[in-house]
Amino acid sequence: MDEADRWVLRRCRVRLVGELQVAALWDALLNRELFTPDMIEDIQRADSGSRRDQARQLIIDLETRGSQALPLFISCLEDTGQDTLASLLRTSRQAAKQDPEAIRPLDLKPVVLRPVSLKPKELRGEKQDPLKPSQGKLAPVVVGPEELWPAKLRPEILRPEAPRPVDIGSGGFSEIREYQKWAYVLNAEPCGHCLIINNVNFCHESGLRTRTGSGIDCERMQQRFRLLHFVVEVKCDLTAKQMVQALVELARRDHSALDCCAVVILSHGCQASHLQFPGAVYGVDGYLVSVERIVNIFNGTGCPSLGGKPKLFFIQACGGEQKDQGFEVASTSPEDRTPDSDPEPDATPFQEGPVTVDQPDAVSSLPTPSDILVSYSTFPGFVSWRDTKSGSWYIETLDSIFEQWAHCEDLQTLLLRVANAVSVKGIYKQIPGCFNFLRKKLFFKT
Repeated sequence: MDEADRWVLRRCRVRLVGELQVAALWDALLNRELFTPDMIEDIQRADSGSRRDQARQLIIDLETRGSQALPLFISCLEDTGQDTLASLLRTSRQAAKQDPEAIRPLDLKPVVLRPVSLKPKELRGEKQDPLKPSQGKLAPVVVGPEELWPAKLRPEILRPEAPRPVDIGSGGFSEIREYQKWAYVLNAEPCGHCLIINNVNFCHESGLRTRTGSGIDCERMQQRFRLLHFVVEVKCDLTAKQMVQALVELARRDHSALDCCAVVILSHGCQASHLQFPGAVYGVDGYLVSVERIVNIFNGTGCPSLGGKPKLFFIQACGGEQKDQGFEVASTSPEDRTPDSDPEPDATPFQEGPVTVDQPDAVSSLPTPSDILVSYSTFPGFVSWRDTKSGSWYIETLDSIFEQWAHCEDLQTLLLRVANAVSVKGIYKQIPGCFNFLRKKLFFKT
């Protein structure tokens, strides 16, 4: 969907949520193939399942349904007798197409978390904005069915449909302290460094198979993090010692002018003894580096310039050898695996003791794990599946979810979507999870 159509939906959202009769729309949406049956079920389960919640979720999801989604949706409204809303959208869409400049204020304006005093010059170019200044004040932004946001916004009431607040400060507003209390500010350009370690070819002595399909994962992550404004560096086929060296080198860089750091590791893995973070990943020489060691390289002592800034780790590796066959539920999703797919596990047995090239730090020297998020492709102890033709389930889904939702949702919400999507794949099952020690919400810069 292009920006003009997105603008129309967002501008009309309050009216749509208040008046849209969703029950009459399901068959029309299916007939025009705007949504699949599974998508309709997800919308119907949104929040409390009320009409307003379903309408809100429908409008959010509609933005992801392609370039013709809005005109098809207007036709569905006409077919179901909702002509007033159809006319509103059609008229707004024609106005946006005729005057592209009209959508710019809404695209550039950040969320205002409390009334802010504005100088007249800061209101220039806002004539198309529905928010009108009154006595030098700007009313809070209207989001969802609520008429006004409260003067003080608590982090937990931010809804997925809220405009992204990450660009606060770029639209002429200087007071961002309230925002900084509950969300990380990613304003630097570039946002930060992203290191991708892609281990594919393992030495014969390791007994580990070649990770066919991992190159696809690597390309996906490289492109995705570049779009998220990271400087991406890829290192392939590293030994355990080389992995540690690459991570230490990244941690020792000066990150003071940057806002974030990300590490993506694609390798074989296994269970390992731990105090903080479970699991370990293999170097191509067959030696292990614990996830705990990887994370601790970026603690306050090893990487002081990242103090107070989010440090993100994405681990595509098995957590063990158990194969999860799942359990039967009343309604299961359709098989997500293609007939000619060839999934492989990134697993090896539990390891403990001298085989590792590193040992966890002593308890007395363990850092406080603040501003850290570790996202695992699978639950500790279980296999993580990788298709030899299309890449791993976790990375493929992570990339897809980020593409669809990173513009409007925070990282934790994105990872919940990833977990839900991966959990319905394949004959064997897999459930990603994370250890979240972030202190605030994180919205990527898109």
